[in-house]
Amino acid sequence: MKNRRDFLKKASLAGAGAFMLSAAEGNATNKRNKKIITGQESKLIVPKAQGLQLTGTFLDEISHDIPHQNWGEKEWDQDFQHMKNIGIDTVIMIRSGYRKFITYPSKYLLNKGCYMPSVDLLEMYLRLAEKYGMKFYFGLYDSGKYWDTGDLSWEVEDNKYVIDEVWENYGSKFKSFQGWYISGEISRKTKGAIGAFRQMGQQCKDVSNGLPTFISPWIDGKKAVAAAGGALSKEQAVSVREHEKEWSEIFDGINGVVDAVAFQDGHIDYDELDAFFEVNKRMADKYGMKCWTNAETFDRDMPIKFLPIKFDKLRLKLEAAKRAGYDKAITFEFSHFMSPQSSYVQAGNLYNRYKEYFNLK
Repeated sequence: MKNRRDFLKKASLAGAGAFMLSAAEGNATNKRNKKIITGQESKLIVPKAQGLQLTGTFLDEISHDIPHQNWGEKEWDQDFQHMKNIGIDTVIMIRSGYRKFITYPSKYLLNKGCYMPSVDLLEMYLRLAEKYGMKFYFGLYDSGKYWDTGDLSWEVEDNKYVIDEVWENYGSKFKSFQGWYISGEISRKTKGAIGAFRQMGQQCKDVSNGLPTFISPWIDGKKAVAAAGGALSKEQAVSVREHEKEWSEIFDGINGVVDAVAFQDGHIDYDELDAFFEVNKRMADKYGMKCWTNAETFDRDMPIKFLPIKFDKLRLKLEAAKRAGYDKAITFEFSHFMSPQSSYVQAGNLYNRYKEYFNLK
């Protein structure tokens, strides 16, 4: 070796050769691993596809207690594609407004002091629903007075105008407009519930030539606690017998103007599902309603409110709904708690586990 420069040159070439060999070996290993990873699927030890498959979801853009994701039409279009991929055929705007925030430029609500929205979300949802062959249900306006007073009759007056306005400007122009969601979330003994549901349901049907309406109440179970509080359960919970008695009275009062009921499934424990679901189906059949389940995809069992649910919890609820013979499963709600593009990383994982369970590509 003549000098230090030759030594360094040879050492450098040898090092480069070793690096190239190592990189080639690494690439080969990565390719082998990639094949293994691509082909991996969870080895379920329970039978697949025993639950009622989700075919509907709420769209919660005017949120009450979950964060906005600040999506534009590009993100919403992608989300509708994700929904379509797992068989969702129905989307429900959970509310057209909450207090002063609204989803469309309503002349009536703007005159009442509501804020002008930057985008007409109602028009966008209707277009996307048509694009992807979905049915759209319009959720009525929520003034917030019901949450303040416990009296649902407050919501009737504003919605007299909202129902007419929306049908004239949107419902009669979009084929995707296929129904109404009476958005007051009630439980047993809610003041003014029967009268308010009957009046709003009747008006929805009258203006739209009988399009279907539905409600999504909650069961006053052990997990029916205030979202703003720290408690996860309560001692005073409704019994199955009380639930049937009280809801039979409500169903009797709204029979004919409400076509489907989708009880929220997260307020009772998992070993109570069959008992309550059986009663819900029996009552719905008796009073001529479709029995849906609102399969919540957020977790009520954690002190952090609200995060995507553990897959097994969702599976247990959907399996109970199928055993009870429910007609349809919708969820609150896909975009936050189940979408691959959700701000919650866990949501995309729930989407993948759901697809594995139902053998969806």
